[in-house]
Amino acid sequence: MSLPRGELEVVGESEKLAKKTTTGTSIVGRSLWSIAWRRLRKDKVAMAAGVVIILLILVAIFADQLSALYGQNYLDHHSVGAGSLLDPATNLPTGALGGISSSHWLGVSPVLGQDIMAQLMQGARVSLIISGLATALSLILGVSLGLIAGFYRGWVDTLISRTMDVLLSFPTLLLSLSLIEVVSILSSAAVVRFAIIIFVLGFFGWPYIGRIVRGQVLSIREKEFVDAARSLGAGNGWIMAREIMPNLIGPILVYTSLTIPTNMLGEAGLSYLGVGVPPPIPSWGQMLSDAGNYFQVDPLYLIFPGMVIFISVLAFNLFGDGLRDALDPKSTR
Repeated sequence: MSLPRGELEVVGESEKLAKKTTTGTSIVGRSLWSIAWRRLRKDKVAMAAGVVIILLILVAIFADQLSALYGQNYLDHHSVGAGSLLDPATNLPTGALGGISSSHWLGVSPVLGQDIMAQLMQGARVSLIISGLATALSLILGVSLGLIAGFYRGWVDTLISRTMDVLLSFPTLLLSLSLIEVVSILSSAAVVRFAIIIFVLGFFGWPYIGRIVRGQVLSIREKEFVDAARSLGAGNGWIMAREIMPNLIGPILVYTSLTIPTNMLGEAGLSYLGVGVPPPIPSWGQMLSDAGNYFQVDPLYLIFPGMVIFISVLAFNLFGDGLRDALDPKSTR
């Protein structure tokens, strides 16, 4: 009878430790996180995706410095005057490939003549801020309410679970469009638009992680170590914080790595529909929306932001998939 690969690794580790013991070598214990890190390092695809994510984060953090080093500002227009980079008859970039040159590596946009690369770097900051804060909001609500529902059960579980069902049945996109439009009429400030987008993406996303946490807690609360802690006089708060929460770190990390790209697409979709980040703040979705009017004559203006969104979302998903396998000892990958 053959053993799964995960169990074979455990058996192999045990044999190695036994050999070290017989030869007098000291035994070095490995924690769950060290084992998971070693498994993750073997996944070349996940590690490559992690490098892309780190580069994306660095670009978002140092967007202003990189733009200054690059020599272009995302707010600068090159549409009028002696330094115009646009054809006055068509408002399209002059030259081949959308105005690509040594000064503008990815060309310039039609109508305004803004540098595309500088806009993409600033758009990375906007996308990561919104998706990161929206994911944090989902985690806070989902983990807290899912933990309470799974631990206390009864009418508390019923109330929270039915609330999740109601929120999951909402047409989120239509509600988001309506809510953002109403708030925009009341206030046109950029910070208000940012706040409402983060709220919409985060609030309507928490039931997904809430259901995952609730299911995990329902199983963990019946384990022997929880009964042992309760028999020693531990209260409910102690048990939830010190006994159950550490066992939820793995699912929460995986969910986070897979939810960030979902929120990135959500922000890009709202900006594409014209209710996202207000101009002149650059957004990948807004760039796609603007490029839709010129893709037949200037396809690169559409391709560049589309490729950035595709690579970013793919990197997060691949890394999340590899992280899930690394944290699962029964995984055969």
